[in-house]
Amino acid sequence: MSQSTFTILLGGELSLTERLRHAIGDSRFIAADGGMRHAAALGIMPELWVGDFDSTPADLEDAFPDVPKQPYPAAKAATDGEIAVSEAIARGARRLILAGALGGERSDHALQHLLSAVSLAEEGFDVLLTSGKEEAVPLIAGTIELDLPKGSLFSVPGFSELIGLSIENARYPLADFHLPFGSSRTISNVAEGKVRFSLRSGQAIVLARPYDLSGV
Repeated sequence: MSQSTFTILLGGELSLTERLRHAIGDSRFIAADGGMRHAAALGIMPELWVGDFDSTPADLEDAFPDVPKQPYPAAKAATDGEIAVSEAIARGARRLILAGALGGERSDHALQHLLSAVSLAEEGFDVLLTSGKEEAVPLIAGTIELDLPKGSLFSVPGFSELIGLSIENARYPLADFHLPFGSSRTISNVAEGKVRFSLRSGQAIVLARPYDLSGV
């Protein structure tokens, strides 16, 4: 087990795919409120369960009586997910997998997870957001590579103006591109295999659908 990789169980959708299994295979786990419902499907036992527990049914609490709980009042200044991430960092996390961060009933929470991921990346953390079927990785100044199946879809929405954006090994490559804030130019691209992303300045997210091969 890695002592520096933590998976945070969040309340959004989560499908048990092979890519998800591989990503969390060497991880420690912390559950945020109702995100604990994913623990049984994943076959894991979190080391901590945090939140105000307003979205935790009684039967879920009964199913995990031995997991240490850290309760917070409903009137708090941070989401349960942010609290769980802070606890992981306090325990030595350097890589964070936010499982259940995408989709679900609360689009405000999903958006906040994406924004938080970019902020964490700027602090030097390695961050992956996943629903099992969909994945997101922050893109800030520097270079990242994503190992995606040929023909799978991905997009790069910018959270700011992007300067010096390059995308290699994709159907629609870019080289040292200037993407204005709000532009849709980088939505719906197709991977040719492992895709390399470089950025000189700005903040973005790479959203990938590795099981969606409609681009083949």
